[in-house]
Amino acid sequence: MNRQAQAVVLLLLGGAVVRASVTDLYLRYVKEGLRPFLIAAGLVLVATAVTTLWYELRPPATGEHEPGDGPGEHGHEPGDGAGHHEPRVGWLLLLPVFGLLLVAPPALGSYAAEQAGTALAAEAQPSDYPPLPPGDPAPVTVLDYASRALFDRGTSIGDRRVRLTGFIVAGPDGQPLLARMVLSCCAADGRPVKLGLTGDVPLGLPNDTWVEATGRYSVRVGRDPVNDAEIPYLAVESWREVPAPRNQYE
Repeated sequence: MNRQAQAVVLLLLGGAVVRASVTDLYLRYVKEGLRPFLIAAGLVLVATAVTTLWYELRPPATGEHEPGDGPGEHGHEPGDGAGHHEPRVGWLLLLPVFGLLLVAPPALGSYAAEQAGTALAAEAQPSDYPPLPPGDPAPVTVLDYASRALFDRGTSIGDRRVRLTGFIVAGPDGQPLLARMVLSCCAADGRPVKLGLTGDVPLGLPNDTWVEATGRYSVRVGRDPVNDAEIPYLAVESWREVPAPRNQYE
């Protein structure tokens, strides 16, 4: 791989990163707050590639190589990039380019949730939580509800109605669970937060169906068979199917 090939590969890679970052594609890989860093990294790659191409393709300056002086120090004409080769493994950088441009993997869903234990595996201890958002029902995330239900034993929820959005995953007993994947940084460290459902349970739905459930705090607690962590429950009063959200991670 010579310098010109390196520059072209870098240009493709940087362009693919920028393209993914200015659309919602990047949300399938990393947290939403990392978008500025991705854009900056992509622009640096593009700038590096353009600079390298300009340097390699520019005409030699006057006096840089006079006719009849013979080849350059390394046996090649200046600017042709022939003497600057890197290992062939550099071509593997084309794989993430093809992955970003041609193959867009779905966000982690029910399969990943079934293989991993719920993320809230710490021992429950009383904690101070801010009041729920205004409104009836109060919009909360699956992670927020699960944290309040386990670590605060529902004290900060009280008798308020809450509204959560998540996807369906089959529980160990065949009953549906409501789940949402939580990221610390990127999809590679994604962990599920799972909720058991009582009351008006959405039965008969396939895995990965997104639903919006409205209900109240339930004192019932189950166990995740994967890591034996506690799984809080939601007493569902109503639910409806909804499209997958723009950002499927919390």
